[in-house]
Amino acid sequence: MLEYTKIADPELYDITCEELDRQEHNIEMIASESTASLEIMELSGCVFTNKTTEGYPGARFQAGSQIADKMERLGIERAKALYGAEHANLQPYSGSTANYSVYAAVLKPGDAVLGMRLDQGGHLTHGSPANFLSKVYDFTSYGLHKDTEQIDYDELERLAKEKQPKLIIAGGSAYPRLIDYERIASIAKSVGAYFMVDMAHVSGLVAAKVIPSPVPHADFVTSSTTKTLCGPRGGIVLCKAEHAKALDKGVFPGAISSIHLNIMAAKTYMLKYAATEEFRSIMLQVVRNSRKLAEELTKHGFRIVSGGSDNHIVLADLRPKKLTGKQFEKALEYVGITVNKNMIPFDPEKPFVTSGVRIGTTSISQRGLKEPEVVEIARIMNEVAGNVEDQKTLDEARAEAMALIGRFPLYPAGALHA
Repeated sequence: MLEYTKIADPELYDITCEELDRQEHNIEMIASESTASLEIMELSGCVFTNKTTEGYPGARFQAGSQIADKMERLGIERAKALYGAEHANLQPYSGSTANYSVYAAVLKPGDAVLGMRLDQGGHLTHGSPANFLSKVYDFTSYGLHKDTEQIDYDELERLAKEKQPKLIIAGGSAYPRLIDYERIASIAKSVGAYFMVDMAHVSGLVAAKVIPSPVPHADFVTSSTTKTLCGPRGGIVLCKAEHAKALDKGVFPGAISSIHLNIMAAKTYMLKYAATEEFRSIMLQVVRNSRKLAEELTKHGFRIVSGGSDNHIVLADLRPKKLTGKQFEKALEYVGITVNKNMIPFDPEKPFVTSGVRIGTTSISQRGLKEPEVVEIARIMNEVAGNVEDQKTLDEARAEAMALIGRFPLYPAGALHA
């Protein structure tokens, strides 16, 4: 792989090799990241890159699409089988585009929408004032209960009755607990709203049947295809059969134009792999590692938001350590552990500083790290937290982190170098 780039553009080849080296020798714990397989990367650059097409199988706007039709139909059937969905659309370019597609399918400008607060675990596309959609739709945000740091379903129900939204959204980017999809579906039904679940962060766990699925309860379910699904950078939408026509129109021409067929090919393989026992065993380990990490960090004096984790996310409050998320992220990056600074519920700090970090266990679980290694990682994190300005301690922690991850190769030796 990259043998042609090495000759044609040595400078870019070297940069790409630098990134490969960084990933190989780094403990990747950003919750939104996972490691794409060699098959995923191969298909992401395959000959489908050359083909332009718009529309749907059997109804394209460009000739020569019969083989693309065959591939897309295969992917759709795999998605429906994997998730038990009545309809699937694989065309969205990302999880955000998947969300936009649902909005295009069922909303009109000015419609009321209820979504989770970004600063309490939601997502930019669920109503954040920073996102352009806040100027298109009338968003209201629900949040967490201050005592439990879990979704305040009573508040959600009160707001639904008050605002009478056209759409209620569940799911988030920094929420470590299970969501009661059945209860939110009941609330949506009581006010005549559509119910959409953005399962971008947990779709791999859902596919592997490690956590409950939103598919039986929601009108629409969106997802990115990276994160716990461990696929290429793309999106997917599932829905009830009754919404299929509206959804497909919301995707094309509502939100996208020509299809990234090369990425769709990689998604199609991903959907096959996600149905295997090998994938399920990795997802089970993801949750075991996450729970172990929360337990160990608690022992070391960190405060874990909501008291634990049910998925791949651990959200740590650093105030007991007298640190900001910005400080801890920087120190851990030097050591060779990547996390991201993140707002915690009711955070007094600014978004670029934060009182917490979001930690994920997908990538390390893919590489084969288990509970004993997680104990080591937590210990290293604690050493760093107590010595962010001590260069000697940071250097020692860096050596330990390098030695640990060195036991677990990212890819087979020589697989990506020309």
